[in-house]
Amino acid sequence: MTRSVLYTSSPLLASKTPLWRSKMIVAMLALGFVGLGARAAYVQVFGNAFFQRQGEVRFARTLELPANRGRILDRNGLILASSVPAASIWAIPEDVEKEDPEVQGKLKQLAKLLEMTPAALDAKLADEDKTFVWIQRQLDWDIGEQIKALAIKGIYQRKEYKRQYPEGEPAAHVVGFTNVEDQGQEGMELAFNKELGGKAGSRRVIKDRMGRVVEGVGEEVPPMDGQDIQLSIDSKVQYFAYQKLRDQVEKFKAKAGSVVVMDARTGELLALANYPSYVPDKRKNLTGEQLRNRAITDVFEPGSTMKPITIGIALETGKFKPETPIDTTPGRINVTGSTISDTHNYGLLTVAGVIQKSSNVGTTKISQSLTAQQMWEGFSAVGFGQKPQISFPGAASGRLRPYKTWRPVEQATMSYGYGLSASLLQMTRSYTVFANDGRVIPATMLKRDEPPVGVPIFSERTANQVRQMLALAAGPGGTGQKAQTVGYSVGGKSGTARKQIGKNYAAGKYRAWFTGLAPVDKPRVIVAVMVDEPSAGSFYGGTVAAPVFSEVVQQTLRLMGVQPDVAVVPQIVANPVEESL
Repeated sequence: MTRSVLYTSSPLLASKTPLWRSKMIVAMLALGFVGLGARAAYVQVFGNAFFQRQGEVRFARTLELPANRGRILDRNGLILASSVPAASIWAIPEDVEKEDPEVQGKLKQLAKLLEMTPAALDAKLADEDKTFVWIQRQLDWDIGEQIKALAIKGIYQRKEYKRQYPEGEPAAHVVGFTNVEDQGQEGMELAFNKELGGKAGSRRVIKDRMGRVVEGVGEEVPPMDGQDIQLSIDSKVQYFAYQKLRDQVEKFKAKAGSVVVMDARTGELLALANYPSYVPDKRKNLTGEQLRNRAITDVFEPGSTMKPITIGIALETGKFKPETPIDTTPGRINVTGSTISDTHNYGLLTVAGVIQKSSNVGTTKISQSLTAQQMWEGFSAVGFGQKPQISFPGAASGRLRPYKTWRPVEQATMSYGYGLSASLLQMTRSYTVFANDGRVIPATMLKRDEPPVGVPIFSERTANQVRQMLALAAGPGGTGQKAQTVGYSVGGKSGTARKQIGKNYAAGKYRAWFTGLAPVDKPRVIVAVMVDEPSAGSFYGGTVAAPVFSEVVQQTLRLMGVQPDVAVVPQIVANPVEESL
């Protein structure tokens, strides 16, 4: 039997509720609705921009649309550097199902394609709290396609661009390289990074947590591809110069070497090579010795290659002529307590003979007729002690102290290349004063449409006289006989300088130089060669550096289509003259 309940008989239900309590509850409910309404108004109206930004931070992304980096071309339009599509692999570690046996097999295949050990790949995927990690960047595109075909959950790829350098080692120091962000790090890649890089575009999108694009937002800004840069370098000359330099450095067991080839009429650099070198797109385990562009960044005492400059200054004063006699007996001279010597007692020489025999004593006597100011002004005018105005990073200015600080013995030693320093590029450019009838012209790494206007330093007569002396120095009885080449007249000066380490000269360490031009009457090329620390057989510039000059000149003139101007067979005596140190 069901018992009925009389609710009205309950003391609790029967009690009267105070009116103020009912009003308070209603007021609290109303206040709550007002608060919700205010919050909704703040979210939807007043604070709308803030909350939209927060949503965008979590789901909206700006995708960079990379610009295609411009190409670097040689003077004939051949590619020295270009960009190709590349696949960059990334992952969301927490999404990779590493415990699944099938996935484990695919991960092993992935590691093999990436040329990584499975342990190294596992280390990349170890932190499952990360939502993004690079696995490897800038892989060959076909490798990326194979990885994509594996369809591993949590492994993704992004299209990027990577640089390729078809010329490899020979042109490495000219072209340079970029990093994984496609930013120039060395060489012309660095010098013209802004022009080559272009301007990246952008695209605003909404992504889900898997990194997949859900929809596009706003307008797409297309990328602006980088400009192509055309260099003055001739890739054929560059390759040949590098090859001959490398062979000579290895033959004489030298530490390093450099060669610069310049168009004598335009100042364009046709080749600039260094050894040792490197492969620009394979830079693992590189050292500073390989990366350094010695021809531009390193400075040395040029030794006897400075003598033609000194003689040119002397001829310009009118005090000397090529036939003016200079007595070098007994093969040495004392200057304020210091003895300057020749390798032999050459006796009575003409000014031309001083260059031919490379006499330190003769050059010193000639310099004593000049003031320090005259020598300093002449050296400065052809570019010594000044930073080369060339579009290349790290070009050194060398050292040429103010003439007021020169002591008599320093003036004497500077006349034959000690006490000042210059780069191989500066040495090459200085000889343009002889090749261009007394005008020095600026050097350039970029192709020129028209020859530049040179700055007059010497008279045309002086320039021609020095060229004839350089021809004597490279001919029979001269110190640079091995510079002679088949079919072309050459003129040049060898140099052998003791190597300075700290404040002292290192025993048994030398730098061998040769700087010259060809053909002599109407020069088309200037070539400078430096070999650092030759240690097998000989260390003289006429023996070590001059043969490189010979082969590079011959090949370059042939490529330029220059007609031969002399008999085919060079005249080299059995025992060439050795230059004074």
